[in-house]
Amino acid sequence: MIVFAVETSCDETSVCILNNKKKIFSHIVYSQSEHKKHGGVIPELASRSHLTILQKITKQALNQANIDIKKIDVFCATCGPGLIGGLLVGSTFAKSLALGVNKPFMPINHLEGHILSTSFNNDINYPHVCFLLTGGHTQIYLIKGIGKYELLGETLDDAIGEAFDKVAKLLKLSYPGGPIIEKNAIKGNVLAYKLPHPLKKNKNLNFSFSGIKTAVNLIVKNENRISEILIKDLSASFQETVTNILEEKLNLTMKQLIKKKIKTSQISLVGGVAANKYIFKRLKKVANEYDCSLVLPKKFMLSDNAAMIGWTCIKKISKNFSSDLMFKPNPRLSIDT
Repeated sequence: MIVFAVETSCDETSVCILNNKKKIFSHIVYSQSEHKKHGGVIPELASRSHLTILQKITKQALNQANIDIKKIDVFCATCGPGLIGGLLVGSTFAKSLALGVNKPFMPINHLEGHILSTSFNNDINYPHVCFLLTGGHTQIYLIKGIGKYELLGETLDDAIGEAFDKVAKLLKLSYPGGPIIEKNAIKGNVLAYKLPHPLKKNKNLNFSFSGIKTAVNLIVKNENRISEILIKDLSASFQETVTNILEEKLNLTMKQLIKKKIKTSQISLVGGVAANKYIFKRLKKVANEYDCSLVLPKKFMLSDNAAMIGWTCIKKISKNFSSDLMFKPNPRLSIDT
């Protein structure tokens, strides 16, 4: 079975052709650079770029794969959550291709794409705990099987990736903020600044990051200039604070599961922030305390990409999910829809 997948939920335009034997014939991810000067994604610019780029990279993908489009068995695309303009462009494009060759179309949830990405390169045991850490979402799931997801906690305001981007912008650093913050934090003092720990007294699994961003903003405003020392120390302190929060939430998650007599042997980190080596190292230590392994997707599946969307399509087809050409993209699509 050969699948053609499209991902356009934010500022990455991506297509992938793969099969159910995990063979990737072609995979193209185009990161839109025009958003860097704005320090964040401009939705209208993103959707316009998707429209232009999709046609080009689809031709490239088919050429690289050396596959006739008529040989594609299933077409799929991200249909939410995400920016509505991008979702409309990507899903309409994939539906049109499916109609053109009279093949089925499957709508895919972007979050489910991230959640199932670890199953491409790992043997996943259920029930399974998943920490989804992206620019748009910060969530904890208990995964009981394909299509069986229980949301345990989520952010009440900013997502963790968004917080990295905003702090980087305050420090006059480049976009996206995650990699540059991590790089500067290596030479910084984690104790240089005491940042707030929102919801610390609340023993639930929800997150809040906006207060940390506000604290960083106040520190930057109180400085006469943004020096190299400030950048490194504030990056280190910020990264340390959010890592402490993730550690605490992982501990709480495991304690709650133990109390409910739910046994799990694996924890996965997915999404762009999961690429942060400092965060991974610290959470791996916590996972070991509960005799759990901490698993990651393939590196190319961490950020937004079409490979994870195509792989999710394959996993869902194996559970008898059907074609739905009439599915309407939804910027707030729920994981259980």
